[in-house]
Amino acid sequence: MQTGEDINALRKIIDMTRLISVAILCIHFYICCYQAFHQWHWTAPITDRLAGNMARMGLFKNLWKPKLAALLFLVISILGAKGKKDEKIRRDTIAIYIGAGLLLYFGAVLSFYLRTTVSVIAIIYIGITALGYLLILTGGGRLSRLLKAVLSKDVFNRENETFPQQEEKLENDYAVNLPAKYNLKGKIRDSWINIINPFRGILVAGTPGSGKSYFVIRHIIEQHIQKGFALFLYDFKYPDLSIIAYNALLKYQRNYKVKPSFWVIDFDNIQHQCNPLYPESMEDITDASESARTIMLGLNREWIKKQGDFFVESPINFLTAIIWYLRKYEDGKYCTLPHVIELMQTDYDRLFPILMEEREIAILVDPFVSAYRNRAMNQLEGQIASAKISLARLASPKLYYVLNGNDFTLDINNPDDPKIVCVGNNPQKQQVYGAVLSLYVSRMVKLANRRGQLKSSLIFDEFPTIYVNNMDSLIATARSNKVSTTIAVQDFSQLRKDYGKEQADVIPNIVGNIICGQVTGDTAKQLSERFGKIMQDRTSLSINSMDTSISKSLQLDYAIPASRVSALSSGEFVGMVADDPDCEIELKLFHSKIQNNHEAIKRETDAYKLIPPVRIVTEEDIMENYERVKAEIRELVETELAPLLERQKLQDAMQQQQNAAIPKEQQPPAQGLSM
Repeated sequence: MQTGEDINALRKIIDMTRLISVAILCIHFYICCYQAFHQWHWTAPITDRLAGNMARMGLFKNLWKPKLAALLFLVISILGAKGKKDEKIRRDTIAIYIGAGLLLYFGAVLSFYLRTTVSVIAIIYIGITALGYLLILTGGGRLSRLLKAVLSKDVFNRENETFPQQEEKLENDYAVNLPAKYNLKGKIRDSWINIINPFRGILVAGTPGSGKSYFVIRHIIEQHIQKGFALFLYDFKYPDLSIIAYNALLKYQRNYKVKPSFWVIDFDNIQHQCNPLYPESMEDITDASESARTIMLGLNREWIKKQGDFFVESPINFLTAIIWYLRKYEDGKYCTLPHVIELMQTDYDRLFPILMEEREIAILVDPFVSAYRNRAMNQLEGQIASAKISLARLASPKLYYVLNGNDFTLDINNPDDPKIVCVGNNPQKQQVYGAVLSLYVSRMVKLANRRGQLKSSLIFDEFPTIYVNNMDSLIATARSNKVSTTIAVQDFSQLRKDYGKEQADVIPNIVGNIICGQVTGDTAKQLSERFGKIMQDRTSLSINSMDTSISKSLQLDYAIPASRVSALSSGEFVGMVADDPDCEIELKLFHSKIQNNHEAIKRETDAYKLIPPVRIVTEEDIMENYERVKAEIRELVETELAPLLERQKLQDAMQQQQNAAIPKEQQPPAQGLSM
């Protein structure tokens, strides 16, 4: 420990050492330039005797030893000195001072070779040596003031935030393995992102261009088909991902016990027809209610945040009644979404009597009938008109054609009939197409999430563009049924905008595997907190007038800060994977760059086969189907309304007979068709 006495003693030692150095140098000057001193009358008998005795010592026998001795004591004094640290002092300046000083200090001996007087030679020698001595002293003094602590030059703290990652490839019958490289203390090492349990959910996040599809989703599609998964693919930018799935099926179809069939739902270029309200899949009225909710919330996204409100639940209940009525009518003969849309447009006085004949939906229809009987038309329009207006947007001949067919069913993971189903959206028509595709997804999820089925993979690109009711329940419960769910989003704020805050917060929190490219804002902060903290080196520097204080410590800090997540390059991902009891992963966290063989992928992509057209659909076919649906609903209404009218006529006739025996002033007013 330093005390005042220690510091004073050190100063005295330094001063004494420097004084010895100067004394040796002065004695050296007196001895080697004695003739000049004699001419200047700077000699005395006593100094002559002392100088003579010292000259006989070994130290002063030549020119070099005393100068080296003086320099040695000077260096000792400099090493013991402690000056005020200055960040502006540069090493090259110190080197110039010391180098020039040493050159003059030892090079002064060349002055003895000059052809001039003794006095001039002595003055030149003493002056040059003294100047060299002073330059060395100045450089040495600056050296003691030099800031010797070299802090890390890693401006962005990249190396300090590196950590060990999984370098072993772990495989099983379900795993997705992505090769990668990562940085560990400045060294680039090979690693693997092992998603060994995809059934716990996979969330892929990243801004446009971060590489979600190219580096992650394409590998999930290929590896799951390679391992015999049934597949449902929501391809927002159809057919980008669908072509990958189709060619992967051609390549790995032998890996399936039963060769899967390939189906495409595309409303622009019609391939296949599929009825999401297939009657055999509608087991009870709750299925109709779920389908109605999916359609209405898909068409009116702002309703998602208002579920439970009167004017939100009323249209859903009314649509539920329509769907279930068509499901019960002749065992679901007309149970399709086009027929639902057309039936809903029927006039109230013709529609309500028909619906009231079905006992299971009478309780749903009764509030609307009461409003109609009481002539509360404003209330009735508020309850029903929003549903009619929303569904009217789906009254497209092409949509009717695709939705009014049964080429395949949505039980994709049926072991006896596995399927790979690709549904395509159109970014320019996503508001309309998204609602219909949401219905497909909703019905498919219910059929896929059952026991005893084939392992399946559900992949949703640009997930917020569709509405899937209870997606959190699917992720939470489908694991035991071997259903893998992959959700791709650009940012969590998309989920909050389209799904509401509550559900948007649940989905990222229950997903086990997260792969995240560049994201910003709250998403980056949320993920950074989820990834946790690691031990990092910390160095702090304090400069005062006497000394420099350096402290080093270890402290916990974010392994992947939000700023790092916001600055990821394309193909660079951070995240965390989930393990299972059969294959535990100690190093779950990763921050690496996924390695794609770009040349091999390009060759493979160039050799891809296009999805072959299945049928040639003409405008005549589309319009014929469109008119047929309308005609079938008109026929249904007329057929079901006829016996009601006959019954009403009979009741009116009986009423007239009863009224004939009653005085005219006591007869009740005439009424319309009873409901």
